[in-house]
Amino acid sequence: MTGFYTEGIWRMHAYCRIGLVLLALCIVLSRSGAADEGRLDTPLKIGLTPVFLDNKLSILRIWQRYLEKRLGRPVQFVHRQTYREIIDLLLTQEIQSAWICGFPYVRYADRFTLLAVPLYQGEPLYQSYLIVPAGDRKTKHITDLQGKVFAYSDPDSNSGYLVPRVALRRADHNPDTFFSRTFFAWAHYDVVLAVAEGLADGGAVDGYVWDTLLRFHPELAKRTRIVNKSKKFGFPPLVVNHTLPEDDVRLLRYVMLKMKDEPDGVAMLRELNLDSFVAGTPELYEGIKDNVAYMAGAELSVRQNQSSVQNTY
Repeated sequence: MTGFYTEGIWRMHAYCRIGLVLLALCIVLSRSGAADEGRLDTPLKIGLTPVFLDNKLSILRIWQRYLEKRLGRPVQFVHRQTYREIIDLLLTQEIQSAWICGFPYVRYADRFTLLAVPLYQGEPLYQSYLIVPAGDRKTKHITDLQGKVFAYSDPDSNSGYLVPRVALRRADHNPDTFFSRTFFAWAHYDVVLAVAEGLADGGAVDGYVWDTLLRFHPELAKRTRIVNKSKKFGFPPLVVNHTLPEDDVRLLRYVMLKMKDEPDGVAMLRELNLDSFVAGTPELYEGIKDNVAYMAGAELSVRQNQSSVQNTY
């Protein structure tokens, strides 16, 4: 009898322990499910910069629904006029992803994860175009624009700022004093418009944007002339900051890369004048890194020379 009683007590304790374990497991799973549900109710915020043409904003609603259906959560596009604004939103974690320029990507490569890179004309590459009004048949090089008015797109743009300034430095000119006046148009489209309208004698623009305007709005693009094209650089990438969970990063990347295989994805790519999105690598942006390093070295050399002259006197 005593043995039976002892065995019963042991079994009861065992069942209690099992029950407590199961209860704890249920609580953990419940909390995990609630966390996942809360996360899936939270919009994924994707920033857009002037890389995205303003006249293509109508496609955003379609793209939004496309992503929401495949990601299983709300998606919100956040559009800003400058690269700096979008970068700040990424750094302060107010958005989780963005389509940015390669220049800020190089600057903050340790803070951002490369998500995908657009494939354009068969390559994940693009060029900077130096453009002038169509009636200007004399300009052959950026150095022919000395003393003229020049339009940059954005101080954080590779194609619309860094490339022309590197070209001037390599030609032994100071970009800060070479032109009579410079201004930021803050969008590649507006650089083309400023040059076409004669508000600027020349400008530097993302070649993809100019080509896309030529395709969809030839009446504007043809009012400008391409003087020359730069070497090729890594195409402006889509990035995520480190707050986005790895599972979400993998899913978002998968959805972007699959666009080329689905009819509605192909339709959007056609509207964006892109072939597809591909998985890029940081090595694509070595050319931009070289430009950044060159400008830093050139400006340091200028400061040292100025200091040496001052010390001489």
